Amino acid sequence: MTAANSPNIPNERAAHLLKVLIERYIRDGQPVGSRTLSRDSRLELSPATIRNVMSDLEMMGLIAAPHTSAGRIPTPLGYRMFVDSLIRLQPPSAKRVSEIECEMGDSTDDPEALLAKASSLLSRLTKMAGVVAVPKSEQSTLRQIEFLPLSDNRVLAILVLNEKEVQNRILNTSRNYSESELRMAANFVNQHFAGRDLDEVRASLLSELDATRDSMNQAMLDVVAVAGSAFDVSSDRREDLLMAGETRLMQFAELSDLDRLRAIFEAFQEKRLVLDLLDRSIEANGIQIFIGEECGYDLLENLSVVTAPYVADDTLVGVLGVIGPTRMDYERVIPVVDVTAKLLSSALNSR
Repeated sequence: MTAANSPNIPNERAAHLLKVLIERYIRDGQPVGSRTLSRDSRLELSPATIRNVMSDLEMMGLIAAPHTSAGRIPTPLGYRMFVDSLIRLQPPSAKRVSEIECEMGDSTDDPEALLAKASSLLSRLTKMAGVVAVPKSEQSTLRQIEFLPLSDNRVLAILVLNEKEVQNRILNTSRNYSESELRMAANFVNQHFAGRDLDEVRASLLSELDATRDSMNQAMLDVVAVAGSAFDVSSDRREDLLMAGETRLMQFAELSDLDRLRAIFEAFQEKRLVLDLLDRSIEANGIQIFIGEECGYDLLENLSVVTAPYVADDTLVGVLGVIGPTRMDYERVIPVVDVTAKLLSSALNSR
């Protein structure tokens, strides 16, 4: 797990009181006072003793006092201590594991549907936002292309990629093309570009179109234009990040400030911040937890991110996780993220 440098709690009593305080705050979202802490801790301590311990924990930076309350709330450092040293993670129940496994099994023939299912499952099970980083597409090499005329100014492009992958793309064109014109376009591409990367083919076609526009006759211009449209990556671009349940974050009072919430949602739409966190996670092993300021962005200072990697064919290909408030129920969320990553890996490997 990602960890910060946490101070050493002086004794077991202080550690127990910190654990009880954080668990109470996670549950209720309200500052915890000494009287509540005395009752919940089930320790025979005087209110004065508990106040002294809380003062020590505050001096260590593990809890803080909001201006409007005499109670205390955990700090990001307190949550880090809680996650690293004070909780005992329990695996999800067999019923919950079976539920996740069953839902994953419904999508094993479609990897993208499987990844989308994982993000929505994480959101539903944790009541927070679920995220899945989609594996980057492998480099695609063109083996052959064919064009077939369709009705309404449309053309079917049949691409054979890599060793045996076949993709069909519908192209909307400016006019109807005859079979002979389309055969000429296919012959042109196959003769000049077979064996080359798709992005390279597209760039070369566009470059050739610009360079020879004045000297090329209209028929050949049309042929190159049709060929180039078959390699328009914008029409075939996969999502690099799947998110589900972002609006669930609105239920948490500490995230209810509309301006901040709007900025967070805009960051989710832009995806850069989340992808950066997931990229950092994929470079490490196992569960990673970013708490508040550990995320590295002021915008995410009230959020925590729990991530786990997933694999396909014994290769680490992506990361999934949950985004929620810093007072998320870590004991429940961490095992759910962990088992979902393992079951997603199993489903991908069984294809």
